Amino acid sequence: MNDQQRTNRNVSSGVIAAVSAVVVAVSAGVAWLTSQTPNTSTPGNPSQSIKQPQKPLTTQPGNEQSANIYWLRPTEKSLELVPQPVKIAAAQPNEALEAAFKTLLAGPTEGSDSTTIPKGTQLLGLKVENNDIHVNLSEDFTSGGGSTSMLGRIGQVVYTATTLNPNAKVYIEVNGKQLDILGGEGVELEQPLTRETFNKNYPL
Repeated sequence: MNDQQRTNRNVSSGVIAAVSAVVVAVSAGVAWLTSQTPNTSTPGNPSQSIKQPQKPLTTQPGNEQSANIYWLRPTEKSLELVPQPVKIAAAQPNEALEAAFKTLLAGPTEGSDSTTIPKGTQLLGLKVENNDIHVNLSEDFTSGGGSTSMLGRIGQVVYTATTLNPNAKVYIEVNGKQLDILGGEGVELEQPLTRETFNKNYPL
């Protein structure tokens, strides 16, 4: 019995040693696979980070619109409206016109062209509805200048507002109220104004 017990113990020890060796080998294999797994997933990340910045590059040029800002230039007899083309990054007509008006109200930066829009005039709001354009300006717009100055600034507003739609109707407002009489000279405005009605009724 003692020899048989010893034999059984030796067999048991051998089995345990074999099982342990298998466990160690399997554990080592799992550890190796685990260490390799992150490396196999990382190549996908660089391709994703490269694609994302490319999206604005393909859509941005389509958002750029051309618009004209109108300044005044003296002639032998009076004044004439002179367009200055500008490129504006905007997706909607409202955005393009708002940017154009902010540039207009800031005044010319170079050249012989001028403006009769008083300094400090601000754009309080701009709304485009079908063929109608509502331009809301601050009260500074009504100050200073004679009739020529008044007509000049009206022309600048009308022509700049209709730069994207020359046939549009323009409503000029001051502090949210329709402007019917402009300045001390009492220039009466028949609104809405178009390029055609301005040239006909308010020649410079």
